[in-house]
Amino acid sequence: MNETLVAPSQAEAVPERARFLQGGAGTKTEAFGPSEWGFLATIALIWGSSFLWIDIALDSFRPGVIAAARVLLGAGALALFKKARMPVDRQDRARIAFLGVIWVGIPMSLFPIAQQWIDSSVAGMLNGAMPLATVAWSTLLLRRLPRRFQAIGLVVGFAGIVAISWEQIKGSSATLEGTVLILIAITLYGLSANLAVPLQQRYGALPVLLRAQLAALVIVVPFGLSHLSGSTWAWDAAAAMVPLGTLGTGAAFVLMATLVGRVGGPRGSVAIYFVPIVAMILGATLLDETIHGWALVGTAAVLVGAWLTSRRES
Repeated sequence: MNETLVAPSQAEAVPERARFLQGGAGTKTEAFGPSEWGFLATIALIWGSSFLWIDIALDSFRPGVIAAARVLLGAGALALFKKARMPVDRQDRARIAFLGVIWVGIPMSLFPIAQQWIDSSVAGMLNGAMPLATVAWSTLLLRRLPRRFQAIGLVVGFAGIVAISWEQIKGSSATLEGTVLILIAITLYGLSANLAVPLQQRYGALPVLLRAQLAALVIVVPFGLSHLSGSTWAWDAAAAMVPLGTLGTGAAFVLMATLVGRVGGPRGSVAIYFVPIVAMILGATLLDETIHGWALVGTAAVLVGAWLTSRRES
């Protein structure tokens, strides 16, 4: 579609699509149905299990190598689908590239850097604030407050994340540098969940995510090359990168973009609340880790918060 250029004095006549930073409401305002809960559960399973694959990979590969490899594998997996290679409008290419930089490239570089000064338990708890960052950006971009039940649900869910992480946090350490880097990443995640909505609705998730991840390579590949020194080859670490890249960076991002396109950024981002629950269950079943009482209380809070957030919007 051709768009007519207008003078600055006619700014009110510029179509919504002309703004570079665009948010968008979901196409479904009703309560979550089986498909939405299915998306949410699958995202949580993939990203929750990613912690195991990262632990295995870190035995041989430095963080930059892991970040670069997982994005390369994710983009490669998406490129196998014909629909992912469908064209997008020229005016949206810069938006998609920007989305890739702030959703994939920068956060995947910031997290391993930050964890030099901050424990993983604290990083995981701070990551749980992503839905709150998403609703803040949604309020700014759409110029409307969230519905009462959604707002309460997001706060209750984050309280559950804190409770789940409480036992690990008590003995952890964190510095200002590490905390600031994580908060920057979470802020970018929140913006990304909103910017992905109109792009997914326009083209579908596959074309958007393939191009976004190709753009992210501009950041993660130099980061990975800088970490080649000190990395060693091991078959188990290399094998762990396959699900981490194809599923954790490929499929999960596509599912997340599809979910936020349906239900909007704030409601879709509640999937992040379930990630530590999956990680906790896998740790207990596969690594014999202990589940503390506060974690059970937190899990209940997350479930209540997710249910409130999933209610009908209007």
